[in-house]
Amino acid sequence: MRNALDVRDARPEDAPGLLHLWAEAGSRTGDAPTPRPVEEAENALAQIAADPDERVVVGFFEGQLVAAVHLRRAAMSPLHTDMAVHTSYLLVLPEHRKHGFARTLLDAAVTWAEDKDVSHLTAITSSNSRDTNRFLARLGLATVATVRVASTSVLRRKLTPEVLRPVDGRRNLGRLLAQRRSVQRRPFDPDAAE
Repeated sequence: MRNALDVRDARPEDAPGLLHLWAEAGSRTGDAPTPRPVEEAENALAQIAADPDERVVVGFFEGQLVAAVHLRRAAMSPLHTDMAVHTSYLLVLPEHRKHGFARTLLDAAVTWAEDKDVSHLTAITSSNSRDTNRFLARLGLATVATVRVASTSVLRRKLTPEVLRPVDGRRNLGRLLAQRRSVQRRPFDPDAAE
């Protein structure tokens, strides 16, 4: 028998419960998030509540916040005009799994999509969460992309050529200037610029 889940939009006062959910569910999948201050989470939830194209839906069981999903209405892709409801952070406390709570939250997502006249739904999941990915596959969601994340500082370091990287806290100015002079001496070839 399935247990009843009370579902509603998240409010700023739900921040502590959501932070607990993020920490508990993330720690089980190996993707434990960086702890966030409660005030920052409250501000984020207030911002989401003010946006008609975004929601965080939470589920309560016996008065405890046990599940959540983030919903965002946006174009299917940069080259589509069709809209989709993009779901992410579908989380259920480990001790409350296998009770239909994730299914209930996805039902709320589908209902919202239908209310917004949106005909597609996507789901972003952790690559470490085999159970979640299997669950979504059983519901008919196919894998179409992989989402990766990095901080801008890490990516900047990887994108910057080695000659421009600081050595001992300062850039190798001599090598940088030599490289620039080398580039400036090359004759311009208009065919190569195309």
